Amino acid sequence: MSKKTYSMFGAGAAGLYTAWRLLNGGTDTTKYQSKQLHEGDTLELYDWGQYNFSEKDSGTRAAGARVCTWHFQDDKNKSYVELGGMRYFHWDGSLYSDGPGKGLGNRIVTTVINLLNLEQYSVPFNVSTNPLLYLRTKNMYTNDISSSNPAPYNVDHYGASASPYTGFAIVSSLAGVEHNTVRQTRTQVCEFYQTGRIVVDMPESSVFNKGDLFKDIGYWNLMYDQLGSEGYNYIAAGNGYSSNVSNSNAAVALQGDNERNPGVEYKTLTKGYSSIFNALFDSIKQLAKEQGVKFHYHPNTRLHSILEIDNKIHYTLATRENPNQQSASKVTDAAWLAMPRYSIDLVAEATRYQPHQGLDVLNHKQVQLYLEAAVIQPSYKVGMFFDKPWWLNSETPYPPQLTTHEVTLDGLKALAEAGFPKKYIIALKDDPNILENAYSSTANFIKTVEACIHARLTFEQEKQLLTITELNAIGPSVTDTPIRQVVYFGNNGAEKSKNDVHGLLASYDDESFTAFWQGLELGPKGTRETPLSQDMQPLDGPRKVPPVMVKMLRKQLATLHFGPQADYSVVPEPLEAKYMDWSLPPFKAGYHVYAPHYDVGDVQRKIRKPSQLIKGKDAKIFIVGEAYSNDQGWVEGAFCTAESVLNDFFDIKPIIDDADYPFICPAVK
Repeated sequence: MSKKTYSMFGAGAAGLYTAWRLLNGGTDTTKYQSKQLHEGDTLELYDWGQYNFSEKDSGTRAAGARVCTWHFQDDKNKSYVELGGMRYFHWDGSLYSDGPGKGLGNRIVTTVINLLNLEQYSVPFNVSTNPLLYLRTKNMYTNDISSSNPAPYNVDHYGASASPYTGFAIVSSLAGVEHNTVRQTRTQVCEFYQTGRIVVDMPESSVFNKGDLFKDIGYWNLMYDQLGSEGYNYIAAGNGYSSNVSNSNAAVALQGDNERNPGVEYKTLTKGYSSIFNALFDSIKQLAKEQGVKFHYHPNTRLHSILEIDNKIHYTLATRENPNQQSASKVTDAAWLAMPRYSIDLVAEATRYQPHQGLDVLNHKQVQLYLEAAVIQPSYKVGMFFDKPWWLNSETPYPPQLTTHEVTLDGLKALAEAGFPKKYIIALKDDPNILENAYSSTANFIKTVEACIHARLTFEQEKQLLTITELNAIGPSVTDTPIRQVVYFGNNGAEKSKNDVHGLLASYDDESFTAFWQGLELGPKGTRETPLSQDMQPLDGPRKVPPVMVKMLRKQLATLHFGPQADYSVVPEPLEAKYMDWSLPPFKAGYHVYAPHYDVGDVQRKIRKPSQLIKGKDAKIFIVGEAYSNDQGWVEGAFCTAESVLNDFFDIKPIIDDADYPFICPAVK
C-alpha cells in the first residue's frame, strides 16, 4: 500500500476535529481500508496564524479560531472573558424518541468533551430570565414590560407592552400551530428548510401570500411585512443580535430557536472554551505517535491556491508575513478547506488569476453559486477586567439580574439528600411549571412552589430550597447603543485570591455596529498604516483597547446601568481591556447565515465536496466548518460538517448514532 498524505488547511474547530477523527475513527469495511491513515502516512495541519496549543507549540493567541479565551494578564489561572464563541448546548444523552424535551443539545461537542476527559471542567453557563434593557434612553427589565410600562416603541397592536421576543413568535405563527407547538427533530427541521411555507391566510396588505415558501423569503422582509417599522426596530434592538433579524433565509431563521427550548442547558468549560482545542491538538499528536503517522503542524502558513490535476491535489502556500505571494508548491492526496467563506474566497481568487492546468474546482460557476449561500456576518467583542463587580453595587440603579432559581432533577436529588419532604419532591417533579423553569423573582418562585405542594414552607425548608436551586447567570444585558450586549463573567479564575478580578464582556455586537468600534481603534490622533484588508488582528490575538475607546465604553456602560444622564465616571477605569475585531481578515465574520433563495440542504450536501457540483468530476477537495452547517455560529456546526465528510467519503464510523440526528441535512424523500 503506497503512502499517502492528507492535508488540513485551518487549525480551528473543523480542522482539528477532522485530523483527530482521521486518527481515532475507524471503518468496518475492507473496501475503505485504503482511505484510512496507516503507519508511514502523513497528516499535515496548516495554520495561517499560530495558536497557543501548548508549552512546546506556543503561539500568539488562544486556540480555537473564532473561539478565543482571554485571561487577565494572560495568566491561565486568573479570571477570563470569552472574546469569541463561549458556550455549547449540553446533551444529556437522550434521543428525540425518549419523549418531550428529550434529545436536545449539541451532541458532538458534548461527546468530544467527554472523550477528551473535559467533562470535569464543564459547568452551567446560565442566561438571565429577566434581562436588563436600555432602549431609546429608557432603562427597564424585560419582566417589567407591560401595558402600563411599555417599551418606548410605537408598535402596532400594543406590541411594545410585551417582550421584544414576542415579535419572533408572531412571525413564526405563519408556519402554523403544529409547527410551533410540536418540537421538531433535526430531520423535520431539514425538511422545513425545503418545504416550509406560509400556511395561514394573509391579509391583502401583506406582500406575501399563503403557500409562499419561506426559503424564498428574506427574514428581514418577512419581519418588516408582519411587524411594521416600529415592531421590527423593537425586536432588532431588544434581542441583542442584528444578525438574528438580517435578511437571511427565512426558513432557516424560523428554526433558529428549535434547539434552544426549555430544558436545554448552556454549558462552558472552567478552563475557558479554548481549552477544548488545546485538548484536541494534544490528542492528535499522541494518536499520530502511537499509530506511526507522521504529523506535521505548519503555523504561519496559509493555503494560497488549489487545483486538481491527474487525481492529485496540487496547491500553493503563502507565509503569514507575505500572505498574498506564493511561497511554495506541494501535492497531497486529499485536502480539507477548514475555513470560513472569506478565506475560501481568497483561495479561489488566487487560483483564478494565475495560469494553470487541471480542474479549478472553487471557481466553477455552480460552486461559486453555492459558496455565496453563506452570508458573512462581522462581529466585535471587547473584554474588560475590574477589581470589583461595580455592576452589582448597591449604588447601581440598574444592576443586571444575575440570580435565578430553577428546580432540576439533580436539584431534587440534592433536596432529598438534605431531608426535604418526599411528597414535596414528587409534586415538584411532576409540575411542568416548576421543573427546569427558571424564576428571576425569589418571591414568585416560593409562591409557585407553595401552590404546587399545597403547603407553606418552613424557614429551614425555604432556606434549603433557595440554596440548592440558586443559579448564577451571566446576563446578558441588551442595549441599542453600540455596545449592544454586556455579559458578566465575574471572578471565574482557577485560583481565587484576595485581589479578586472580575471580567466583563463590555461589548458584544455584530453587523453595522462593528464599524463604530473600528473607528476608535487608532484613537483621535492615529493614522492608519496597515490596510484593513491586511490587518490580521484576529490571528495576533486580543489587542489593547486605546483610551478613547475605553472612555466610550464607560459612557455607554454608564447609561445602561446608571441611566441616560449618568456621567461616564460612575464606571471605573478597567484594570485591563482588549478587543477582538472579527470583521477583519482572515475570518471577516463572527458567524454566518444562509441567504434566501437557496435549497439549504442541497448546499450542505454538495459544498462539502464541491466537485459534486461539476458534472463528471471528482476531486478530493472538501470544505468543512460552521459556515455551511446546520449549526451556523456554533462549534457544533464545524464538528458536524467534518464528521459528515468522514462518514460519507471515508467510511469512518459515526462518532455517535446519527439515526435521529443527521449531521447535515439529508435529501428530502
